[in-house]
Amino acid sequence: MKPTGLCQIDADGCDRAENHLYSGIHGDTQSMGSERAEMRKRQMQVHQEAAASVLQARHRMGNTPTNASNACCFCWCCCCSCSCLTVRGEDETIQRSTFEHRTEETTNNCEESPKPTLEDANSWAVSFERVMKSAAGRSCFRQFLRTEFSEENMMFWLACEELKKETNKIVVEEKVRQIYEDFISILSPKEVSLDSRVREVINKNMLEPTSQTFDDAQQQIYTLMQRDSYPRFINSSMYTDLLKSLEEAPPEP
Repeated sequence: MKPTGLCQIDADGCDRAENHLYSGIHGDTQSMGSERAEMRKRQMQVHQEAAASVLQARHRMGNTPTNASNACCFCWCCCCSCSCLTVRGEDETIQRSTFEHRTEETTNNCEESPKPTLEDANSWAVSFERVMKSAAGRSCFRQFLRTEFSEENMMFWLACEELKKETNKIVVEEKVRQIYEDFISILSPKEVSLDSRVREVINKNMLEPTSQTFDDAQQQIYTLMQRDSYPRFINSSMYTDLLKSLEEAPPEP
């Protein structure tokens, strides 16, 4: 679980965040139409409801903050009464969910561990399913997505896979909240692209989080990667170079 900590923000920071929130919501209402504005309002409501459910879960675990009644519905810190959107404790950036693996350097090849066999790599051209069933395939495809600045699609898919393996209700609720905050929230820089229908389903599911909360969203992102990124990956120099390197590699003794 991500540590709550105390929100270290000053009055000016909060004022700027509040102004940003106000201008973001009301500006969109005027310029982007009523549908987008309504979507924002619904998502904000889900933020509040999800925050309340997490507080209840933490209370059952005996670690509810003493001032949790002033929970901030946007920063998820559950300890402040302001509407801060971006300011968080530095310690929160250190501990993240186990499914979110960050890589400091972006490479343009597929030679990271686990290294695939030539047969495995050749099978990726048969279908996207072959890529996703292979640990090496997922790793290589994820590296390709980084070059297209869409790695969040794979990160979200992997996070959903990890969520499905969880059976503890308290942990499920926390992971659902984390996934929502990281990949669904319109405030997140890693927000994945989902249509309004799927977002409506998620908003309803968030009222009673389960390990299947994001099933529809996960399937939509899978299809997006399959139709959009996968063909470019198979035709990329990254994939071609990988095959060439595997063909030229001496056979293992």
